[in-house]
Amino acid sequence: MDINDFRGLLTALIFFAFVAIWIWAFSRHKKSSFEQNARIPFDDEVTHEEIQK
Repeated sequence: MDINDFRGLLTALIFFAFVAIWIWAFSRHKKSSFEQNARIPFDDEVTHEEIQK
């Protein structure tokens, strides 16, 4: 096994890891969790109705 075989195996491993992360990120099972996390920065904002009180 020379360095080129190692490079090829490493490239394949990184590629499969990338595909696995991509599938995990776009899976339907995680969609609700990701949407909830996306709203976190807006949870503490003051609404227009609260300002007028």
